[in-house]
Amino acid sequence: MKAKILYIEDNEQNFYLVNFILNAKGHDVIWAKDGKAGIETANRVRADLILLDIQLPVLDGYAVAQALRSNPELVTTPIVALTSYAMTGDREKALQAGCSGYIEKPIRPDTFAAQIESYLFAKSSESSAI
Repeated sequence: MKAKILYIEDNEQNFYLVNFILNAKGHDVIWAKDGKAGIETANRVRADLILLDIQLPVLDGYAVAQALRSNPELVTTPIVALTSYAMTGDREKALQAGCSGYIEKPIRPDTFAAQIESYLFAKSSESSAI
């Protein structure tokens, strides 16, 4: 299944690695470099999945997740926090803000694509059940 994935991330190296891994699996990755641009892009492109860094310029990832969840057209779009925030409570805070999942950085290149595809598969399973 080829997917359109929006990655909201301010670090070019992080984007490059994720883009490389997901392109190799046939997915298209769109990049937004800050929280405000991420919201605007999400509203425009209708991605199948959104990867969201938490520590972003302009608006942090928590505010972005809340804004995205307030859009009725994005309510079912999986949002996965992809972040170096790994302290106790960070996962719960991301989920409470509206994220569907949480992956800690640094990512593991050998398992990352499978992690992302599990979120895509879960979404497609929900869609086909409706």
